[in-house]
Amino acid sequence: MTSETTNLPTSEQIRRAPKVLLHDHLDGGLRPGTIVDLARESGFEGLPETDPEKLGIWFREAADSGSLERYLETFAHTCAVMQTKEALLRVAAECAEDLAADGVVYAEVRYAPEQHLEQGLTLEEVVEAVNEGFREGERRAHANGHRIRVGALLTAMRHAARALEIAELANRYRDFGVVGFDIAGAEAGFPPTRHLDAFEYLKRENNHFTIHAGEAFGLPSIWQALQWCGADRLGHGVRIIDDIEVAEDGSVKLGRLASYVRDKRIPLEMCPTSNLQTGAATSYAEHPIGLLRRLQFRLTVNTDNRLMSGTNMSREFEHLVKTFRYTLDDMQWFTVNAMKSAFIPFDERLAMINDVIKPGYAELRAEWLFRHAGATPAVIRRSDAE
Repeated sequence: MTSETTNLPTSEQIRRAPKVLLHDHLDGGLRPGTIVDLARESGFEGLPETDPEKLGIWFREAADSGSLERYLETFAHTCAVMQTKEALLRVAAECAEDLAADGVVYAEVRYAPEQHLEQGLTLEEVVEAVNEGFREGERRAHANGHRIRVGALLTAMRHAARALEIAELANRYRDFGVVGFDIAGAEAGFPPTRHLDAFEYLKRENNHFTIHAGEAFGLPSIWQALQWCGADRLGHGVRIIDDIEVAEDGSVKLGRLASYVRDKRIPLEMCPTSNLQTGAATSYAEHPIGLLRRLQFRLTVNTDNRLMSGTNMSREFEHLVKTFRYTLDDMQWFTVNAMKSAFIPFDERLAMINDVIKPGYAELRAEWLFRHAGATPAVIRRSDAE
């Protein structure tokens, strides 16, 4: 008998468990205090609150609208204070530190370089500042006893017209900290097929890309991302549930697109808390991740925007453990899925799985063996001994 058969993981075990994060926005994960500092330094006067605690609450409440469009409006404030090299370096370094402190051992963090040019930075200077920040954050994390590796995903905004330019930028920096490409922003009215030239370019260059699809929009968004654009992963992909029928007797029938996504092992970058905020799901219990896990889709667990959602990887897993009674085995399954789906070379992914992730979970699973170690022995009464 192991702890898996008797107890769910504790909050402390969840925090210590090695985790892999594939869907996290740099401009959605700032510390509230950092936003206040950077706004003061840059002269930005548009913040709704200048007290860090109150500001953090404002971001969470503003994002809790049930609308993706309203959710995206909160980024005007974070992007406004991320317009200099020093600001980008600080935000990126703190991002790596915060993720590492939460037990994340590998992360792919995305951002849109085109949103950080208002004070004269070039696209290249933005990328180099963020990369420098990630390396500094990795060093600080290591000094504090944590290990993390962070790769950057360069994002193009789907309502703009710079996707090919950003894809070329991602390709130029692919050996210098950038691991892939993404498009993001409001889905309705801005299908991924608007940026086919960028995706065709990346495929010719044998480069990796993910696409935000199936979050606020439905199956056509997923179909286009896969069959027209050739995405390696789906950002969210939660609306794949619309192609799955569950009968009253509990039997399940997958449509052609859902079958394709499952059978081709296409990774889905699930972000449960964010999905509740944007209206893509109504509750943790009703979130499609429960059914999709049972059906063995290639699922990963992610944060999306830690500031707006008031979350981190540990909190995401805590919600899933509480709702679906997930064990350390389940957590390892999600984590290995994520590492398999990362945009770094296969041998490096394999080493992370075999040398970091599996040993980390094995150690946590074995803790029940030593739960009484060091405890004061009970006094045995003579009658008990006899």
